[in-house]
Amino acid sequence: MKRDIENLDDVKNLVDTFYGRVRQDELIGYIFDDVIQDRWPEHLEKMYSFWQTILLGEHTYSGRPFVPHMKLPVEKEHFDRWLELFFGTVDELFDGKKAELAKWQGNRMAEMFQLKIDYFRKNNQQTPLL
Repeated sequence: MKRDIENLDDVKNLVDTFYGRVRQDELIGYIFDDVIQDRWPEHLEKMYSFWQTILLGEHTYSGRPFVPHMKLPVEKEHFDRWLELFFGTVDELFDGKKAELAKWQGNRMAEMFQLKIDYFRKNNQQTPLL
């Protein structure tokens, strides 16, 4: 029986499993590898902190998550695949309120990032809105 996301080890399991799948994915893996390159350990640490803050209420993340994503060469199909992998990973590993929160937050971020990226492209913006 699966349990809910309860601690930092659970967050790390979610993040590591998810990004392992992302890196192997034919549609989105190369995008992450092109941007992150050899900085995967740093990226994963940042993701642990982000999700620890969101899911556990332990405020270890500070930053502006959209900024590193604003110029990525991504479209709706990339966001859809990201969500498919993320939801599948959460559902495979966990069950409970925090697991549902993770999926809700992931969906919310994907929608917001997609809207913002589209806005920046259409308006030829070079810096993010506050």
